[in-house]
Amino acid sequence: MNDLQSLQDAPILWLVVTVAVFMAAVWLNQRCGRTPLLHPVIISLSAIIALLTITGVSYDQYIEGAAILKFLMGPAIVALAIPLYDNLGKVRDLLLPVLVGCIAGALTAALTAVGVGVLLGADAPTLLSLAPKSVTSPIAIGVADKLGGYGSLAAGLVLITGALGCLIAPPLFRWLKIEDPAVRGFTLGVSAHAMGTAFAFEYGAMAGAFSGLAMGLTGAFTAFGLPVLLQLLGVGV
Repeated sequence: MNDLQSLQDAPILWLVVTVAVFMAAVWLNQRCGRTPLLHPVIISLSAIIALLTITGVSYDQYIEGAAILKFLMGPAIVALAIPLYDNLGKVRDLLLPVLVGCIAGALTAALTAVGVGVLLGADAPTLLSLAPKSVTSPIAIGVADKLGGYGSLAAGLVLITGALGCLIAPPLFRWLKIEDPAVRGFTLGVSAHAMGTAFAFEYGAMAGAFSGLAMGLTGAFTAFGLPVLLQLLGVGV
């Protein structure tokens, strides 16, 4: 029993487990035709939660071992600049539509979420957690906490939003006959943040580049503009 406890407490264990679980989730997703219903992030997240619950390991113990993966998120996001640079010409040509689309997307995402929350009778902290649900987790958690919402709820809503965006986008593209990879990537970046950006690379490097750009701009607009918007609406700020 002591040996088992020592193994559970070893930081390196949870780093190895996290990588192994994610690789297994990617394999399963590929075997199932890359369906968004079995997105690797959702599968691995659920598996890790189950493992921590079964073993009784706290989140603090887990994150101590997986901290290097959290650190590597920064360089991974910066690396999105590479496909963006490779497609700089088209980005420059479409810069104005991209900027307008990001602002419109950020406003639509926040207003619709808050509007539905108000209709369902949600309290102010819940509304403040709903508002940033369409941007990447670090920004959403920071914005929600700063505004007086629940960071943990915002993080969960971000995952749900990303999964739904990846699920809805492919049939929507087919229905609207959208073939341009730039438009596909942009749409996924605005609506489904990092999960959408990862999914966008399946449509090619250009789609990934526009998705990364849209994700970053939407996150920036949300971080700076959302507090002002909510203050104008009189929602808990």
